[in-house]
Amino acid sequence: MKINRSDRKPPGRRHPIRVEDSVRLSRAILHCANRGLPRIEFLGEVSQVLLDFSGCDALEVRLNDGDLHYRWEATRGPENAVRFELARWTFGEDGRVIPASRDVSNLERLCRDVACQRFDSTLPFFTGNGSFWTGDTWEPLAAGKGAGQDRASEPLCVGGHYRSLAVIRFFVDEQTTGLLHIKSEQPNSFIEEEVEFYEGIAQTLGLAVADRRAEAALHERVKELTCLYGIAQMVERAGSSQEEVLQRIVELLPPAWQYPEMTAARIVLDGYSYATPGFRQSKYRQSTGIVVAGRRRGVVEVAYLEERPEFAAGAFLKEEENLINAVAREVALIVARREADEDKSKLQQQLIHADRLATIGELSAGVAHELNEPLGSILAFAQLAKKCPDLPDQAERDIGKILTASLYAREVIKKLMVFARQMPPRKVEVNLNGVVDGAFFFLEGRCAKGSIEVVREPAPNLPEITADPAQLKQILVNLIVNTIQAMPDGGKLTVSTRADDSSVSLIVQDTGSGMNEETLEKVFLPFFTTKDVNEGTGLGLAVVHGIVNSHGGSIDVESQPGRGTRFEIHLPTITPEETQEAAQHDIRGKEGTHPGRR
Repeated sequence: MKINRSDRKPPGRRHPIRVEDSVRLSRAILHCANRGLPRIEFLGEVSQVLLDFSGCDALEVRLNDGDLHYRWEATRGPENAVRFELARWTFGEDGRVIPASRDVSNLERLCRDVACQRFDSTLPFFTGNGSFWTGDTWEPLAAGKGAGQDRASEPLCVGGHYRSLAVIRFFVDEQTTGLLHIKSEQPNSFIEEEVEFYEGIAQTLGLAVADRRAEAALHERVKELTCLYGIAQMVERAGSSQEEVLQRIVELLPPAWQYPEMTAARIVLDGYSYATPGFRQSKYRQSTGIVVAGRRRGVVEVAYLEERPEFAAGAFLKEEENLINAVAREVALIVARREADEDKSKLQQQLIHADRLATIGELSAGVAHELNEPLGSILAFAQLAKKCPDLPDQAERDIGKILTASLYAREVIKKLMVFARQMPPRKVEVNLNGVVDGAFFFLEGRCAKGSIEVVREPAPNLPEITADPAQLKQILVNLIVNTIQAMPDGGKLTVSTRADDSSVSLIVQDTGSGMNEETLEKVFLPFFTTKDVNEGTGLGLAVVHGIVNSHGGSIDVESQPGRGTRFEIHLPTITPEETQEAAQHDIRGKEGTHPGRR
């Protein structure tokens, strides 16, 4: 906003200043403050208003704004040059910052005197309010007693490029004092009435600085609350994936920072990055960790991609540090909540699956018991019929088919009973590597016939477990048969064992056709099969699941279509207490069978 004096005259001329000039100038300065401009833009606009109004050649503002101590100078010219530089101001006896350096030059001593109100109002170069002014800085001034008794007789010569100078104190708040310098290259550019007028304008400048500071702080708080509100909305939005939520959150961050036009942000979570366009590392960078359940999972980063003069005293506000910490906590809560929901969903599916298996197990046990008796009768009578003399060949062949079908049915019933845990395991101490060797004795030929490369990776010094070796062998046989059927054109089968502190593991991995997610969800259900009719009963993996459960173990399966399947079975090892109890049981057993004892 450009404010011109209606009766402005060339520098060095005496001219009146009207009340309406003061009103218009004050209003223009306060208007700059109410726009919520960043500090440098605000100082630039205010300086231009004062330069246009006063007709002076340069304007300097000295101030401390929190931890930022600075000197701002704007000069009249073709390009309206400005300079912003950080300064090291001194402190007064009361601990307040004095906008003057410790330099021993006359100008800095004058600035300290004006800021601390050490002046002699009888001297012609001090106003009644303590502002210094002179029409010729090159001429020595009689210091008198104004600047302290140690300089009572010392003439004062300010010197410098500008011939006319006024130094005016103003207040921002109770703790903050500033200095306004008005400079002109022409001598005798000011009169005392003008300096007194600018004393009032300087106080308006102090109010404007305070207003701009409050306006800027309010503006920053609104941006921060808008950011947090946006994050809260994202959390409540249904149907969005975690990736979409994190990308949206990272886009909300730059507008919440002090200089959004040059701000970039990034969220890194579990090695995946979500960033705004143009994000790159910068020396002006702020970051905080994302901690979920006590474990650091990632980081939230905000960076300024350009440099500004005021960054030398710190690029980020204290409130921005609080905001980025709050964002990191919100991201951690989002991740924890989503993972908890996923775990809950998985647990519910497992409970449903377990309930379904239990129901099918009860049904299977009943069916097995009901079928066992008639099946036994069929087998017995078929065997008796086969022994009849003079049996026709066709009848003998038919009876043989009856026997084969009945034996197959009995095997199915056995599997049902194992699945339903109607056949309790006979557990002994067994080494899993030995079970693998025994199973491959029967299956290696079948693998070779199917062009399947077998890789065995037994773990050395594998601890023993308490298990039924026949049932463990059945687990391995079922898994390998399943694998062979998944690789009709050949492939690679890897069987490995390993151990940790509490369990041993059996891993069966193939390079076959794999399974999709829908099949994976049903893979352990009895009678579920993807094979053609007469190619399987759908009980193989259900039996595996039942045996593993009966041994107190667990089974995990991973599969992708076209990339094979991996089964990993975990079985608990023998604990020292179990070993000691077994040894004591053996001793008691031997004592009980000793000759002569009852």
